[in-house]
Amino acid sequence: MLQSLRIKNLALLEEVALDFEAGFTAVTGETGAGKSILLGALSLLAGERADKTIIRQGAPAVEAEAALFFTDPRKIDAVLAGLDLPPCEDGVLILKRSLPRDKAPKITVNGSLATLSALQQLGEHWVDFHGPSEPRRLLKEACQLELLDLFGRADGTLASYQASYRGWRDLIAERERIMQETKLAPDQIAFLQNQLARIDALDLTEPAIEALERDFARMSRAQELIELSQALAGGLTGEEGVQSRVAALLRESRQLESIDAASKPLADRLASAAVELNDLGAEFSALSQQLQFDPEQAEQLTAQMNTWLELKRKHGGEFAAVLAARDEMRRRLEVQGDLEGTLSKLEKQISDAHRAAKKEAAVLRGLREKAAKELAKVAAKSIAQLGFKKADFQVRLVALPELGPTGDCGGEFLFSPNVGEAPLPLNRVASSGELARVMLALKTVLADLDEVPLLVFDEVDANVGGEIGRVVGEKMAGIAKNHQVLCVTHLPQVAAQATCHLVVTKDQSKDRAVVTIEPIQASRKARVSELARMLGDSKAKSALAHAEELLGR
Repeated sequence: MLQSLRIKNLALLEEVALDFEAGFTAVTGETGAGKSILLGALSLLAGERADKTIIRQGAPAVEAEAALFFTDPRKIDAVLAGLDLPPCEDGVLILKRSLPRDKAPKITVNGSLATLSALQQLGEHWVDFHGPSEPRRLLKEACQLELLDLFGRADGTLASYQASYRGWRDLIAERERIMQETKLAPDQIAFLQNQLARIDALDLTEPAIEALERDFARMSRAQELIELSQALAGGLTGEEGVQSRVAALLRESRQLESIDAASKPLADRLASAAVELNDLGAEFSALSQQLQFDPEQAEQLTAQMNTWLELKRKHGGEFAAVLAARDEMRRRLEVQGDLEGTLSKLEKQISDAHRAAKKEAAVLRGLREKAAKELAKVAAKSIAQLGFKKADFQVRLVALPELGPTGDCGGEFLFSPNVGEAPLPLNRVASSGELARVMLALKTVLADLDEVPLLVFDEVDANVGGEIGRVVGEKMAGIAKNHQVLCVTHLPQVAAQATCHLVVTKDQSKDRAVVTIEPIQASRKARVSELARMLGDSKAKSALAHAEELLGR
């Protein structure tokens, strides 16, 4: 839930710090007072894009900061971990966003710098906005199907179907690609075969290529290496080499040993050194022999190296790129060699994938059929409470001619506000006020399924008549039993049922307009006065009495 919110220099607001409680918070104020500022700050912290025109004139930057508390922070901590951000401390998530006039924007999450994308991903887990345009969304079949799936808890089944559907469509795309490929001419086939033969002659493995590059480098400087090896061998074991001098020293060490037996270990070590020097001389001599490439071997090595260098230049300079090019050549030749066989095999895979997707779509449709009956029943009851005593609400599944991204059927909401009239699709019968009430009824039904803790309603009751305002308020209060609800409203019947009440005012008595946001739930007098204003006159005795009555309920 939202615990606290600080806003600075947003539009006409200079600065405010607000504390929030669980349950239902109403936000009221005159039209144009600036109620959207509060929602604008929440939108900023939810990752909404913004330009610098929202900065209060004369101020260096707009700032928004919020503290959110999660009773079970494991899910939000998992999201934070995926974004490489610090976890919540004691279940508290701290979000800060600054939009300076002359500097780059700055976002921090739990004290660490974050991106706008990270803020957007986090926003999906803590706040859900329902604005004045929300009822119009209800006219779209995609939205209706989405609400049906939410009610039927079909997310997992839908995800499984969509994976199968994508697999089937990918196979179809592969078939189309193969069919659109132009059949290779004989000279093209011969060219590919020649290129493959040259690649295959190389023994295209990383160890083999490393050995080729090493041997070629040695051959390129063979004469220099041979001369150095021979010089080292001669210096060790030649007539004037180190070995002859060590032999004389070894004889002297043995003489010393005959005089002083204690020197024997030293003489033995010198003898070991003499053996090692002799071995080194022999190995340098053998190396000089190995470095003498015969002309045929040198020619073969040069040809292989030239082929390898040419392939690297042609296909990207990396071993993996050459391998990929080889595999693509083989694939093209295989397809050309058995085009009909390849397509036949692919057709079977497409048929199997289509069958599997249809099976999963049937399971999904079964869930929807059951959910449609239940949703129609509970939604009709909720709609009746909003003033449609004789209304009829139905959910109908519409079969699709072919599998689509959402299954083999769509969803359609049918509505009749009056007794004796057949229910028709919402876009053919519902006025804006009726749509608002239907959407509000559905939101009430679906609220328990929404895991997002904070639900923000921005004047969704704008087209709802005053006579059913009390029921709207009751429904908001009902949603607030499992969610924190923030509702911008012009209906006193709604505001009276909130546990918390914020009033937004705009003062234009001085040189500059100033917006303030003030909690008034602690003062009954202030709440009565605000409700009376919403009823028509904050000083009229009848309005004040009516406001008292609303609060008393």
